[in-house]
Amino acid sequence: MICEWEFICVDVNLVTRHTSKVENIPFVRRMLEARYERRFRAHVSLLENLYRGVYSSFSDALQSIPATRPTGYDNSASAELYRDRTRRVFLYDYPMMFWLSRLFACGNTSVFDLGGHIGIAYYAYQRCVDYPDGVRWQVSDVPAVNAAGAAWAEAHDSRKRLTFTSNPADADGADILLAAGSLQYLDYTLADLLGSLRSAPAHLLLNSVPIHMSASYFTVQNMGATCCPYRITSEREFIDGLKALGYRLRDRWENSDRRCLIPFHPTHSLDRYFGFYFSREA
Repeated sequence: MICEWEFICVDVNLVTRHTSKVENIPFVRRMLEARYERRFRAHVSLLENLYRGVYSSFSDALQSIPATRPTGYDNSASAELYRDRTRRVFLYDYPMMFWLSRLFACGNTSVFDLGGHIGIAYYAYQRCVDYPDGVRWQVSDVPAVNAAGAAWAEAHDSRKRLTFTSNPADADGADILLAAGSLQYLDYTLADLLGSLRSAPAHLLLNSVPIHMSASYFTVQNMGATCCPYRITSEREFIDGLKALGYRLRDRWENSDRRCLIPFHPTHSLDRYFGFYFSREA
């Protein structure tokens, strides 16, 4: 009977749904956790993201990653990800493109793309958005990704409008800060970065942000090529942190295609992500 239960619950989604039952059978839970840990450590598929554990800090999450696995994006395997996304836009991209179009039409020309990888949003959005002639789009990412992005730009950015930096402080003076699915990987918060700048961007376009309704914590994501500490922020902490810097929430939207299922932690799992547009007066 125990083996049968283990077989039924080994799937990550089933484990998450059955956690309340498993908690009442400690030795069964320990067995399932051990089995999931083996699956997590062996996971190398790029088609599925796995999540494991709940941690109070970035460093705690980082220390829990097996030493045999690469961590973060500053490696060649991670730098080669997402090439297909430079040619595609998804449903959750449309609010970003709507506001980007409006901001360009109002005379904004400089974009700081925080964690923008090889320039995914830059390439994908220009299929639907008219970029101004003088647009300056700078991606901030880790050195391995920046090198891959510069090489990709040689063949794909004929107008030479895309540049790269490894210094997040280069956001100083930009019109627009854009972050699409990157805030969760940072070892600092967006509010911390913006508060350190002399002239923070007036507009924030933020997409695919993992928000919990009441708690802030970290988990570990295994995306196949690498493992990363993964930040999840409470709604109030996220919004109030930006409001304290003078930003006003102008728009928000949901992305129900993104989920974060953390086995054995159903109250910390997410069934959707969020997007935001904030702005403030200069």
